[in-house]
Amino acid sequence: MCGICGIASESGAVDRGRLAAMSATLVHRGPDSEGSFCEGGIGLAARRLSIIDLETGDQPLTNEDGSVVVVQNGEIYNYRELRRELEREGHTFRTRGDTEVLAHLYEQEGEGFAGRLRGMFALALWDARRGRLVLARDRFGIKPLLYRARGRELAFASELRALPRGEIDLDALEAFLALNTVPAPLTIFRETRKLPPGHLLVWEDGAHRLERFARPAPASAADVRTNGEAELAAELRERLRDSVRAHLVSDVPVGVLLSGGVDSALLAALAAQEGARPLRTFSIGFEERSFDELGDARLVAERYGTEHRELVLRPDAASLLPVLAEAFDEPFADSSALPTYLVSQLAAGEVKVALSGEGGDELFGGYYTYAADLLASRVGGLARLARPLVELLPSSSARASLDFRAKRFVRSAHLPPLERHHGWKEIFSREARTELTGRHSPFDPVDLLRDRFAETEGAELLARLQDVDLGLYLVDDLLVKTDRASMAHSLEARVPFLDTAVSDLALALPTRQKVHRLRKKVLLRKAAEPLLPERIVAGKKRGFSIPAAAWLRADLEPFARETLSSATLRRQGFFDPAAVERLIDAHVARRDDLSRQLWGLLAFTLWHEAHVEAPPSAAPARAALEGIVR
Repeated sequence: MCGICGIASESGAVDRGRLAAMSATLVHRGPDSEGSFCEGGIGLAARRLSIIDLETGDQPLTNEDGSVVVVQNGEIYNYRELRRELEREGHTFRTRGDTEVLAHLYEQEGEGFAGRLRGMFALALWDARRGRLVLARDRFGIKPLLYRARGRELAFASELRALPRGEIDLDALEAFLALNTVPAPLTIFRETRKLPPGHLLVWEDGAHRLERFARPAPASAADVRTNGEAELAAELRERLRDSVRAHLVSDVPVGVLLSGGVDSALLAALAAQEGARPLRTFSIGFEERSFDELGDARLVAERYGTEHRELVLRPDAASLLPVLAEAFDEPFADSSALPTYLVSQLAAGEVKVALSGEGGDELFGGYYTYAADLLASRVGGLARLARPLVELLPSSSARASLDFRAKRFVRSAHLPPLERHHGWKEIFSREARTELTGRHSPFDPVDLLRDRFAETEGAELLARLQDVDLGLYLVDDLLVKTDRASMAHSLEARVPFLDTAVSDLALALPTRQKVHRLRKKVLLRKAAEPLLPERIVAGKKRGFSIPAAAWLRADLEPFARETLSSATLRRQGFFDPAAVERLIDAHVARRDDLSRQLWGLLAFTLWHEAHVEAPPSAAPARAALEGIVR
């Protein structure tokens, strides 16, 4: 695991000082060592978090004659098999890790090398013979990679903080307000872009091109798996076991971020069975009982005898929000980043690697929205008629409250499938964005979802909607959250559900094995039955959310009003102060749950203060737990 960056230029030699300054901003991603390669118009740098091959794995690494140079952020889980294959072809190796394999594999197979990789990665490879720079990002976008092409120069990095700032991209802001995150290929700055998942960027002669090398997609309706449930459950269990076994490969201790839900509990169970003993598990809870899952996490920890650590988050966490804004170098408003950041800090005190359950919901049908998608096709018209009465319900502060879900349902159930699926999760509607910003933007962020949806024509409807979530919500929200929150504490987070061994089966499942009526994760729960307590297997989906609605009506209200003051909003120049004040008043008065909207405005405002108004910092600050948790 590393942070990588680099510069390729046709305009002259790379400035070594500039490359070193870029690398310094990524020290939190790799505090164990640093290295660089600089020759003429090419410069590559890496900050290393030592996980595998602690003694000889420092980067950059090369092939035998030095004509191929590579830096990598991530882990290649099939590197041993690839190495044996390459050795049979005559390649010789100087290290025992996975990064050197990339140089030899590219030498052997050219640009097709990326399709052979099983793992999570963002990498840069310099081919000196051809004068070619190749960037690649794994098929699910687990690891980040951003680039800025200007003139005949291309700069790239693992995080936005390592690249020059620029003008705010108003399309990206529009997307952020709709989604609470900035989706690829956009970044918040106009001249910088994210490399999409499963893509190569090839730079030669001062110009670059993008090519897709992998696209995980649902099976067509005619090609879904038709095996019986018991057979599929057994196969899924063994595929997950194989993935966990691969993800446990490490020369340092590995733990599990254990939420109490079925996904992370299953990972903990399999990791314990695969010999990760004593397995260390880490959990976070809340004083608000409806949000707390520590009891469920303890059941799993006790069953498998893990060394278990936990903490409880209190509502005075306002002191941490500016730290989060600094750690997330782009506006990011998923409030679950707060517990993710803190549980990562807890884990980093004992391990350097932790397994996490991202991807389970998108692949196996874990969200209430999927049940709503199926229900809406039958009752959408009736829901529209019921809307006036449902809108009168007072707003609760409970987790995923009935009034919140009912209002979301009646507002969108009558829409076409993709638009209603987006409607379940939309933050600010187009009309609300216009009121907030005073701009009538021609850019519609939903077009990004429509483009993804159009690629899966012929698959079952629910599978197509899951694929939209895999390509956008998972990539640009959940994986960003996990990467930035964990790497802020120099912790490598691994996500076994996104291994091809698991995802290939999930993408071939029929709808009935994922969601049936109000039952979600049908097959995954069946696979978990022999390994987990019944309470976990049959438990309701709660998610890793925080009591934001309640906090913003109590302890956090003064902080929100101060942060979103008229003076601040006028200085920044993006949001109408009167519109923001109306949102706060409506939320506090319980006319509607606007916590997601307010959290997004707080996130953007604090980000702007930390990354646009303030001078650049070398690395994100780390908050202490004292006073925020008990």
